[in-house]
Amino acid sequence: MKASEVLRRYKEGERDFCRVNLRGQSFKGQNLSGADFSYADIRSTNFSCAKLQGANFTGAKAGLQKRWALILLMLSWFLSVISFFLFLHNESLIMYTVNLSASPENKVTGWVALIVTIIVYIVIINQGIEASLVFVIVIAIVGAGARVFVGVIAFAGATAFAKVELVKLVVGSGAFGAFAGVVTIIEVFVGTVAFAGAATVAGAKAGLKAGAFAGSVTITVAGIVAGAIVVILAIVGAIISSLIAYQAIKENDKYTLVRNFAVAFAAIGGTSFRAADLTDANFTSAQLKSTDLRGAKLIRTCFNKTKLLNRVRPGTSYLQHPQICKLLSTRQGQDKNFDRLDLRGINLKAALLTDVSFIGADLSEACLQDADLSRAQLVQTQLDRTDFTGAILTGAYIEDWGITNETRFHEVRCEYVHMRFPTTENPDPWRKPNNKEEVFADGEFSDFIKPLVDTLDLYHNSSIDPRAIAISFKELAENNPDAELEIVAMEKRGKDKFLLRAKTAPLADKSQLSAEYFEIYNQVKALAEKEVQTLMAEKDNRIRSLENFVNTALKSPSSYSNTQIEEVSNMNNNPGGLSVGGNVGGNVNNVQGDNNRAVQGDNNQGVLGDNNQVTQQNQVDLDADTPLTKEDVVKLLAKLEALVKTAELSAETKEEVVEDLSAAKKATDKEDPKKNIALANLESVAQTLEKTSKTVDAGQKLWNKAKPIITKIAGWLGAAASSYLLKL
Repeated sequence: MKASEVLRRYKEGERDFCRVNLRGQSFKGQNLSGADFSYADIRSTNFSCAKLQGANFTGAKAGLQKRWALILLMLSWFLSVISFFLFLHNESLIMYTVNLSASPENKVTGWVALIVTIIVYIVIINQGIEASLVFVIVIAIVGAGARVFVGVIAFAGATAFAKVELVKLVVGSGAFGAFAGVVTIIEVFVGTVAFAGAATVAGAKAGLKAGAFAGSVTITVAGIVAGAIVVILAIVGAIISSLIAYQAIKENDKYTLVRNFAVAFAAIGGTSFRAADLTDANFTSAQLKSTDLRGAKLIRTCFNKTKLLNRVRPGTSYLQHPQICKLLSTRQGQDKNFDRLDLRGINLKAALLTDVSFIGADLSEACLQDADLSRAQLVQTQLDRTDFTGAILTGAYIEDWGITNETRFHEVRCEYVHMRFPTTENPDPWRKPNNKEEVFADGEFSDFIKPLVDTLDLYHNSSIDPRAIAISFKELAENNPDAELEIVAMEKRGKDKFLLRAKTAPLADKSQLSAEYFEIYNQVKALAEKEVQTLMAEKDNRIRSLENFVNTALKSPSSYSNTQIEEVSNMNNNPGGLSVGGNVGGNVNNVQGDNNRAVQGDNNQGVLGDNNQVTQQNQVDLDADTPLTKEDVVKLLAKLEALVKTAELSAETKEEVVEDLSAAKKATDKEDPKKNIALANLESVAQTLEKTSKTVDAGQKLWNKAKPIITKIAGWLGAAASSYLLKL
């Protein structure tokens, strides 16, 4: 059926083109969404830039028409002949070794070329073609260095003439050796691509025939014009090219370059889906050999039982990984490692993925419906808009996984999960439910995980810089006001890891926000100290407050909720913390973690983590029986300021502490006291004074007087029981 007829019927509402012969037709740029091409012959059909959302290609046959296959086979033979003529260049040098009338210089050149050729063959077999290029480059560099050396000697005087001539001989031979090495690499590469291309186009037998043809031609001609050495090298060259071609087709990692060229060669004139939209398209049991999928949109595209999926031209999609092609076609991924791969949009519906590792992988927009992910490692896995409907997640490790409000957990089957990754010391970390005798009832896991869904998780796994974190988050909030960023938790993870969790607007692109944040963060970390100070001066004092919170969080195993973290840019401060459905002045609800303690009262805080506590605010006495008032706190801050000013400390330390105390007083002495701001500045004061007390006698005396006052003020400001201030 002609393309024009298909398009006419499609526009009239017909979608069924099952078993239709569409060989060589062009549908470039056409809208054929939802069309049924099941079991159709689409060899050499052009679907470039077409819209094929939801199209059905079940059992379709893609690839090359016979005339294109014949053309490519002829081209592969032509490449074999080119490979032979390249080999003749080396023969002209190597023949000097058996030419009795050759001059000594030419004999040396011949032997160098022979040795280099043999070494290149060995390197190619053991390390691959890329490694052989490095070897030849080294020879070229050594030859160039020797050439300079010869020039220096010659310039020194004619007395060294004999030695100079000898060195020139060696240098010249080295140059010819490098040339011989380059030619050998090109010859093997061209011959290998020819064999591999023929095998990809018409099967392994055709590839072997092409190799035998090129080898026999080479041997025959070499036998006429040269001796035994050249014949042997000709045989070795043909065998090596055939061997590499075979290994490349079998997906040996050493010959990825050859395989990519062979697949690209075999896709010339084949079925093209280049830049096509194949969202939700179905290629179940289809044959896709010699198919161009570069730039195609492969969101939830089904490749179940697809044949020869590893012979497509994948571009930069997840199909570039042979292990992923096998996973897609077999749906068997148990115990496999797919760490840090970009698998956005992959369709693994009903796949067996028990004990699989997706650490750091991107599975956003992926289809994992009904997949068995028992004990799967989903640590730091990006899962925005991922569909887990009906999946099994029992025993999965979900530390820092990147779920969002659009991640679907409908009818997920899960008895328990691990909130942390296992270690030798703790193989069963932070199991939920905590009681090992309990499991989630049907539908409970979705309710359990929901409070954690709508957040942007900024995970820092090394070289934590609190100032860079504060500056980067502030700038991110300023650059993206529509994202409505709001910090909800900070948590130290292990020895040198830190998690900053922020709530966002429902439609915010968390992937883009995360990428932008870490780009800013890395830029700030790379700045010189003077530049950072300048940047800090340009921002308001909320940067310093946030920095103080990060520093405090790093010194404490507990988390900090957003009631303890100041408003940054356009973020709204949420007095309810992580409480869902709770009100200010009411009870604390949905506090996650072990051994939590909730105390009724005003402005209670819910904090993620183990052994966290929620304390009642406004209940610390100035004396044993007298509660503090706002005025009392302002007076205590003023008293602290006076003590600092009269202490024998450095001017720089005094200035820093007085500045923080002044900011705390201003925040407290408002009609509606900004307790979070005052608390952050007070922590900065305490840290500075405690540090000074360890190095200066006057600082020790001041610290002894200031510590009781700071503790009283901290209680009124609402510091958590586990915080740095209340541990003084």
